[in-house]
Amino acid sequence: MPYFIYKISPGPTDIIKNLELLTQFEVFKEAKNSAKATRSELPSDSNITIKVIFADNELDAEEKLSEKREASIVKEWEK
Repeated sequence: MPYFIYKISPGPTDIIKNLELLTQFEVFKEAKNSAKATRSELPSDSNITIKVIFADNELDAEEKLSEKREASIVKEWEK
């Protein structure tokens, strides 16, 4: 399964996000390095997020990125 790199920008609502596929890699290290390089090119005040996602195909990747995830529970010792 390939690693996809997406540029995520805010959509018209909090639920809807604009997803743009930038590229894909077969090796995680290459995907990670490409994502880091892309992030470093963004301005510091940018509201754009660059994410690496491991998925079967583009559709699966976009579904995973669009899922509403619950905030993780912070334990007392993690504060």
